[in-house]
Amino acid sequence: MADYRNELVGTSPAIESLRRLIERIGRSPTRTVLIYGETGTGKGLVARMIHQISSRADRDFVDINCAALPASLMESELFGHEKGAFTGAVDRKMGLVEAANHGSVFLDEIREMDLTLQAKLLTLLDTQQFRRVGAVKQVKVDVRFIAATNKVLLTEVNSGRFREDLYYRLQVIAVNLPALRERRDDVLTLARHFIARFNRSYGRSVRGLAPETEQIFLRYPWPGNVRELENLLERIFILEDEDEILPRHLPDRILRTVSGQDNKVASAPMDVGDDYHSATEAFQRSLIGQAMSQADGNPQDAAKTLGLSRHALRHQMIKLGLLKA
Repeated sequence: MADYRNELVGTSPAIESLRRLIERIGRSPTRTVLIYGETGTGKGLVARMIHQISSRADRDFVDINCAALPASLMESELFGHEKGAFTGAVDRKMGLVEAANHGSVFLDEIREMDLTLQAKLLTLLDTQQFRRVGAVKQVKVDVRFIAATNKVLLTEVNSGRFREDLYYRLQVIAVNLPALRERRDDVLTLARHFIARFNRSYGRSVRGLAPETEQIFLRYPWPGNVRELENLLERIFILEDEDEILPRHLPDRILRTVSGQDNKVASAPMDVGDDYHSATEAFQRSLIGQAMSQADGNPQDAAKTLGLSRHALRHQMIKLGLLKA
């Protein structure tokens, strides 16, 4: 079984705190955990870490995406069915919950679960027992349930899309995963981690990010979080041949987003406290950002557009805080 405990990369206070929380939860006897986090923050990774740290680590970890199965199939997938329970049920089938006995079940996108099935899940959480579809006898199990969602479940409760009693049953232990924009100190660490991984898997020797690329990575908000960063780097490994990742390897949307941040600064109305110097610098940042975007991140082409040498552009970007010395 793969060891996921070293995959939570970063040294920011938010990640260090998360590691300690995962350790405590994993070693506790609690049978329910709820993980909150935006798409791409690593909810599945954290669920697997909790399982691997626990005394259940040598038993099965069953991953179920509640959004991937229609409600008509979900009950049979979770709880199994008896022979003849419905058309097509030619044999008895063991459900995923029973298969995970003494292990862990990860219910991803729990908010997508049908309300009727939510009631049956609540009964299972309270009694550790369930019935297969079409059965009379109860089946007893010992399972830890780890649920995850990218939505605020209380909002779903208030709108009638999620059972209030199930919400409070799951909410006993809640884990909130930070978005990547909330731990920018980890962006370059994560990038180096993924580059090292892809160097091994693709047989490459990419040195890393160019200084200009590092600055773009630090300023980009990463709406898709860690998954977006990982997918971007793998795409570059597949499509590009250079041994360093340059700004021109990045999608236009990233360059436009970063340059757009400068445009907002430049176009914002001046406060009474603004002076000529700060306003001029804001305009220069905007101009360089637009030139870099038009040149697809290529500093040489951007310098030509601005009528500067590449050395002069680099000096100016360092002076304006757009690039590290």
